[in-house]
Amino acid sequence: MAQEEGLKNQIIELSKTKWEWMANKEADKLAELFDDQSVFVHMGGSWGKEREVNIIRSGGIWYKKAEIHEVSVEIIDNTAILLNRITLIAEVGGNEVTNPFEVTEVYIKKAEGWKLGSLSFTKLLQ
Repeated sequence: MAQEEGLKNQIIELSKTKWEWMANKEADKLAELFDDQSVFVHMGGSWGKEREVNIIRSGGIWYKKAEIHEVSVEIIDNTAILLNRITLIAEVGGNEVTNPFEVTEVYIKKAEGWKLGSLSFTKLLQ
């Protein structure tokens, strides 16, 4: 049980680091973290790794700050599912927007370490 708690904390820290990289537009670090087959679901559509990395690199979406209110992790075999309830401050197309989201992050344990397989934003009504 202590090992699983340690693993959950590792995933939580990885997620926090990912938000920092997104805020700082560190596209190369994110490209390493994102699995080649990863998928991203936003309010405006869904796409793969290459488009997501390019959007971050170009500033098409600038994830300025993710205020994390709640976080939980479930481990299923070699997969970790992290849920974040956040307030996201972002710049989209030159306009700053603030939205409450439940973000689902799916990480897969691979030989080279944890890779992000999916990142999905669900806008909350509150």
